[in-house]
Amino acid sequence: QVQLVEFGGGLVQAGGSLRLSCAASGRTFSSYGMGWFRQAPGKERELVAAVSMSGAGTYYADSVKGRFTISRDNAKNTVWLQMNSLKPEDTAVYYCAATSTSIYYAATAFSYWGQGTQVTVSS
Repeated sequence: QVQLVEFGGGLVQAGGSLRLSCAASGRTFSSYGMGWFRQAPGKERELVAAVSMSGAGTYYADSVKGRFTISRDNAKNTVWLQMNSLKPEDTAVYYCAATSTSIYYAATAFSYWGQGTQVTVSS
């Protein structure tokens, strides 16, 4: 099993940037595909970005393509989400998640979750 802890949320003005970090502990980090989800009030949780076990493959939701970048360092047991050109509609609780399957681009594949971190983008 893997334990996940997110860092880096906060309040930022529209057009600004934030970098979220997720530190993993437990079983071998490189055995997990990693993803970032978000959930805004009254909305369903959505997969925003994901990265394969090796880091070679990535997935982005259309709403964040060109603005967000996911990356990982298996030696540091960490995955990041760099968020640029933030918009008020990016406001949500962001969750780090892990999947032990190779289907890292499927929201339903994720079984392990962090506690979430709030991102608020003001207009």
